[in-house]
Amino acid sequence: MKRKILLVLLTMVFLVSVASLGFSADKKHFEGIRITFFPGGPPGCPFASVVYRGARAAEQDLGCKVDYVWSDWIPDKMVAQFKDAVARRPDGIAIMGHPGPDAFAPLVDQALARGIIVTSQNTSLPPIEEKYKDKGFGYVGQELYASGVLLAKGAIKRAGLRRGDKAMVWGLISQETRGLRSKGCVDALEDAGMKVDYIEISDAINSEAALGTSVFAGYVSNNPDVKLIVTDHGGLTATAETYMKSVRKKPGDIYIAGFDLSAATADAIKKGYTGVVLDQQPWLQGYLPILQICLTKKYGFSGLHIDTGAALIDKSNIDFVAPLAKKGIR
Repeated sequence: MKRKILLVLLTMVFLVSVASLGFSADKKHFEGIRITFFPGGPPGCPFASVVYRGARAAEQDLGCKVDYVWSDWIPDKMVAQFKDAVARRPDGIAIMGHPGPDAFAPLVDQALARGIIVTSQNTSLPPIEEKYKDKGFGYVGQELYASGVLLAKGAIKRAGLRRGDKAMVWGLISQETRGLRSKGCVDALEDAGMKVDYIEISDAINSEAALGTSVFAGYVSNNPDVKLIVTDHGGLTATAETYMKSVRKKPGDIYIAGFDLSAATADAIKKGYTGVVLDQQPWLQGYLPILQICLTKKYGFSGLHIDTGAALIDKSNIDFVAPLAKKGIR
């Protein structure tokens, strides 16, 4: 009898608790909240697709309504699309920070003035985050400069490189904040005494990595002594095997290091065309900003700063994550 009474009391406490939080059996917790989300690249992009899957999972789990805006990784396009999103007045907007704080600061001011919550993923916007953290502006992504340094050091160690060896970094230093990752790679390689060439990723290749084949082939042809190439772009990293085959290079002839997992990159690691990648876990960069906006909208929670980029993936650990990469989760 006592056990039955205790069970009834516990059940009543649970039901009261659920009711007080606003849950119901047929209603998800954050229904009615409208969000505009930027996956970053074009539809089908190896990296942006994983971000999108994370955001879609959050939308389905939480019950909010999300509109997705594809930007081809072009900062100017992101700015223009953000202006359009503000005009539509959703409850929140989750942006890729590639245009940088100077471009975004006045626009975020306008959005907040209209009661729109803004947060960022993939590329941080420190001045804006500091200003509006109490209003839900957070960050989900890697620490950019530190990630560049980590990958470069990891590549040097794994490839057995020495002072005086030649390396090339193919990156995005021209982008104010996003470029910090490329700069971290260059600085770490130069600090190790390596000769470093740098190539800026063009807007066209930024949007369509396959267009980089001729650039890769031209560089390798003119620099046959290159020992390491770092691709600071998920799409370019996913195309590494194609690049290597275009110049008739066998796995390991040039050590390739890059950022971000995809099914193609996991396969290239297994075959030896790619040596090491830094996995910044882009699925989380989709899921967590959606959750951030919902939590801020409903409960007034402040912005959360979450570092997702700390794992180096190579042949030693690819077998565990490869199936997840194939599913678009890692």
